[in-house]
Parts: sequence; structure tokens; C-alpha cells
Amino acid sequence: MIIGVPSEVEVDEYRVAITPAGVRELVNAGNTVLVQKGAGEGSKLTDEAYSGQGAQIVDGVEALFDEAEMIVKVKDPSATEVALLKPKHTVFSFLHLAPQPKLAHKLMDTGATCIAYETVEQDGRLPLLAPMSEIAGRMSAQVGAYFLEKMIGGRGILLGGVAGVPPAKVVVLGSGIVGANAAKIAAGMLADVVVLDNNLDRLRSLHGYVSGRLTTVMSTTLSIEEHVSSADLVICAVLIPGAKAPKLITEKMVEDMIPHSVIVDVSIDQGGSAETSHMTTHSEPTYMVHDVIHYCVGNIPGAVPITSTFALTNATLPYILEIAKDGVNAAIRGSDALAHGVNVMEGKITNPAVADSVGLPHYPLSSIIPFRLSSSDQFPVS
Repeated sequence: MIIGVPSEVEVDEYRVAITPAGVRELVNAGNTVLVQKGAGEGSKLTDEAYSGQGAQIVDGVEALFDEAEMIVKVKDPSATEVALLKPKHTVFSFLHLAPQPKLAHKLMDTGATCIAYETVEQDGRLPLLAPMSEIAGRMSAQVGAYFLEKMIGGRGILLGGVAGVPPAKVVVLGSGIVGANAAKIAAGMLADVVVLDNNLDRLRSLHGYVSGRLTTVMSTTLSIEEHVSSADLVICAVLIPGAKAPKLITEKMVEDMIPHSVIVDVSIDQGGSAETSHMTTHSEPTYMVHDVIHYCVGNIPGAVPITSTFALTNATLPYILEIAKDGVNAAIRGSDALAHGVNVMEGKITNPAVADSVGLPHYPLSSIIPFRLSSSDQFPVS
């Protein structure tokens, strides 16, 4: 298979979708890998490093898309890239279509098969989202602490306090991978941490992580209102795979928050969990609503591209190899995980959560290609 790796063009995006090590594995398996000139520079990976492992360096995105059968990316396709897609293409990337109905429509029009990292699911886990969730969770506590500093516009409070002065209160909404990592880092910084979730098993796994520093609370509208209103830092870490993030923080709650407190909405790539949230960039990461600082960067891990690129590609490479070996249809038939990952195929939305979020019909994969799943997993035929 011919695999193309374009440069990422989103603002402040420095990750790349494959490493030289990944190139070597793909080439050794009999594939051709095209890497756009300069694609790895943001992650300190040179063209020479790629060509040294067998990649062909392509000068120009048009030539790359023209030759490639599979396009492997980090972020969702840009308008320029969408215009280059054809039915022959398989796109393997983060897509986050739920809050982007226009992009969903445009991808449908291309006829390409689009597989989203964030909905690939294996045994109830999201293995391709997990490494970026770990990084985003850890960074959310870090950036929250920074934006609480006075010269940045924050309250002027140290997350961990000092002897005789109480620490900041950090409220984490959600105890999945993002929330758990955010909570652990904040607790490690000696903040007073409260984690809210409606999944008691997840809360039990966090309970007592740092004695006296981390409290778990069942998530209800009332408990969210009470804890958000008294928080110095709120981290939104709720995820429903493929779907829009639920709006757990109303504008009234924001209005009732402590002046110059901080919201870090990690859920923003799925639409955000606060009614006052909208997407920002690393270059302009924050804005103020009702005297509350909002940090809503959609590609948080892009700030640490060396760590993020290697963490992401460690997870994605086995799936890329699987698709390249068997072809996309055979790979999907043989992998429940990849079947869950398919969002768009033959002009149809195949993921029910995505279809519901963008207001379009859902077409089971079994209605598009012959399919067989394990008896325990009925996703594509539901």
C-alpha cells in the first residue's frame, strides 16, 4: 500500500503522524511511505531521518495525495486536504466530527473512508485516544496552575499553598484518562482536589490516591454547582466517544465562580463542557467570560510534540500496519476496534454517536460491506 503522511497545518500543531521507526516497519512490510517535506520538523524529525529508513520525501501536498492510498494524519483534514480526497483514499486521523457537521458533510462528499483515532475501541478502551488523553490531562493541571498566576490575569494563588496558607481547590469533571491524570498531577502539586463523576467504579479507583488531597464526589447537577462555584481551577474532562461533550457547566455557574478563577476545558475538541467555551489556540489560549479565565485549546498535546508524536505513533502504528497489510475493507472486517473507528464510508456516517451529533442518518457498516463481528460486540449492526 502507498501511505502518505502530510505536514500538519493547524495553527500551533507540531506533531507528525509517523516516526522514522514507523516508516521502517511499514517499508519492511512491503509498503511505500511518502512523507511531505518538513512534516517532522516540529517534532525534531528530519527529512533525512525519514529517507534513511526508506521513506520517499514529497515536496507538496497535492503530489502526496495524488499518489497515496492511505493518508495518515494527526488532526482532522484541512479544507485544502479535503479538496484533495477521493474515493480511493482511507484517512486515518483524529476527526472529532461531532461538533463539526460541515466537515462531516464535506468528508461524505469525497467518498473516502475516514477512520477516527478517537472512536477506535478495543475491549471498552480507546487505545489511540488514550496517550493524548494522558498528556492533555497532565498538562491541564500544569496550565491551570500557570494561569492562576496574577500577572497572567489569574487569582494569584499557588496550587499547592504553603505552610499556614491553604492550597487551591481544583475541581475535575470526569474521572476517565484525562480526569484521572489531571487529578493525580494536581494532587501531586498538593492542591485540594475534588473529582466528580457518575461512574462509581472509576471514582473508587481514584479514592484515596493521595490521602487528604483527593476527594471523590458523585456527579449531579447540584454537586457540580456547589463545587464549581467554590473552585479556583475547574478542569473539564468528560468524554462520550464520538458524541458532543455534555454541557455540564452553565453560563450561570460561570457567573457564580470566583473572579479570576480558571476553566481548562479539555473537552473542547468535542464541543466543550462549559456553555461559555469556544476553541482557542496555543498562540491565543485564553479569554475571559464573567471574570473567569477560559483555556480551551483543542490540541493541548501539540505543545509538547516530541512526547506527543512518539506516544501517539506507538499506539497507531499497529493499526496502520494492519490496514496496509490487508486493505481497509478486510482490516475493518477482521478488527472490531477498527470497525468502531470508521466514521465515514461511501458517503455515509457509520458511527451512531457521530451521526446523532451531526444530525444525519446512521448507516451500519454491515449495510455497506459484508461484515462479521464477535458475538459480544454488535456495534456495526446496531
